[in-house]
Amino acid sequence: MEPLLLDGFVPYPTDVAERYRRVGWWRDETLHEVFFASAGRNPGKTAVVHDDETLTYGDLADRILRVAAGLSGLGIGRGDRVVVHLPNVPAFLIVVYALWEVGAIPIFAPAAHRRTEITNFVERAGARGYVTVAEHDGTDLTALAAELVAAHPGLVTIVLDPGGRGPELDRLLANAPLTHERRSLPQDVALLQTSGGTTGRPKLIPHTHETYWHSVRLSIPLCGIGPHSVQLIAVPICHSMAVRSPGWLGVFASGGTVVLAPNGSPDTAFPLIEKYGVTQASIVPPLVMAWLNSSSIRGKFDLSSLHSLHVGGAKLPREAARRVRPELGAILQQGFGMAEGLVNYNRLDVDEETSVTCQGLPVSPGDELLVIDDDGDPVGPGEPGHLLTRGPSTIRGYFRAPELNASAFTEDGFYRTGDIIRRDERGYITVVGRSKDQINRGGEKVAPEEVENLILAYEGVHDVSVVGIEDRVLGERVKGFVVLREGVDPSTVTLARIRAHLRECGLAAYKMPDALEIVEEFPRTAYGKISKLMQRQA
Repeated sequence: MEPLLLDGFVPYPTDVAERYRRVGWWRDETLHEVFFASAGRNPGKTAVVHDDETLTYGDLADRILRVAAGLSGLGIGRGDRVVVHLPNVPAFLIVVYALWEVGAIPIFAPAAHRRTEITNFVERAGARGYVTVAEHDGTDLTALAAELVAAHPGLVTIVLDPGGRGPELDRLLANAPLTHERRSLPQDVALLQTSGGTTGRPKLIPHTHETYWHSVRLSIPLCGIGPHSVQLIAVPICHSMAVRSPGWLGVFASGGTVVLAPNGSPDTAFPLIEKYGVTQASIVPPLVMAWLNSSSIRGKFDLSSLHSLHVGGAKLPREAARRVRPELGAILQQGFGMAEGLVNYNRLDVDEETSVTCQGLPVSPGDELLVIDDDGDPVGPGEPGHLLTRGPSTIRGYFRAPELNASAFTEDGFYRTGDIIRRDERGYITVVGRSKDQINRGGEKVAPEEVENLILAYEGVHDVSVVGIEDRVLGERVKGFVVLREGVDPSTVTLARIRAHLRECGLAAYKMPDALEIVEEFPRTAYGKISKLMQRQA
């Protein structure tokens, strides 16, 4: 079998790839091979719990191979891209592993995404299929699937019921199971992760089996994951934190159990922690705040099984970090990473001050970090600077985005993360902020240009600027500044009407403006550009 040469994928230089394999950072394993090896060791052990459904490793493996046979019968095979647009249900895991089994490439689309984002993924990736649920959070996704087929004849669509079950899944499961064997290579692209961007469209991040498994494999011991682990997945199941930090990939590789929650609210999460003896959970700062500020609910449940709480996706305020251990009884493990690759964790046995103030050390000995000033010169320990990185888990380019890659990556392969950090003498990272205009709303990334373009289509709007403003709970909220056309009555352009317009456009709910201000003009820099810094400070 020859390596899959996927058009639009930026490969690693040959000498770099050979070195990564020679030193053992990249291994001759695919993600689904790792799962099936674990399933072979633990066939009767519980792998997944969701609502009233419990699947053993044997059950899960059988369903994966049956769905893989069904997908193969629909003509989906090696190199085909399939948008997987599902909430936190076992079907997500089954479909993703089944796609890997036939050599296909899942595109991880958050359940909160809507027509704007999904259409972009289908078109830019040249998707062969689309898997979704009939309805999610009040949106009819069956209609979206029909629209996509009308626009892209030949697109294979699979629509499950809102709980991730239904006749279409039953038909796939009715197939005789495919024989598990290698149908893709470790150096093949395994998945397209999605991320918000500053270009107005979500980015597609191509990871190979080698790059992704390297990160997961090294994360497992650093996060204390093993056969005993019971992990709560309370953030979207497709997010990098849920997938590989160490995520369900790490838990399954270790023979542990994954408990799927529809959300991370205390009244949802706490009963699950008690009922299933959850030992580890990964959540974003807004959920940490909700957990900490829910003493009346928390007191009703036994959370003593919770050994560690991994927090990432956005920066956790220090005052909140200091409350985690005494109030929740769990070790706080802060992390800092990006879907593009780099992952950092505080070690579980780190001292208290480091635990609450830092966001970790790089996972891999192969990770290279540069911290530089505005002129490109290295800064000293403890000084803030722009973070650039490259390594065995960090991509060398976005998928089918040559213009973006020219600015996001250096000629020698370093990724410009857009983060401003401090790095101390020990190498520990503290995140200071963002140098890009991207908004981080509770761990969800929002590209201002995407929202601006849609608001500009609203009648009466002359110009718009969208920025992130500080918020104690979410980290940042989305605020829009609008200049009206001459003679337009300001009462006709309200936040409620703008949000209704954006819903009509199919924009995801988390990207909606939280605030709107009508202004006569925008502050500008000496170069004539809109000063978003001044808007954030207004």
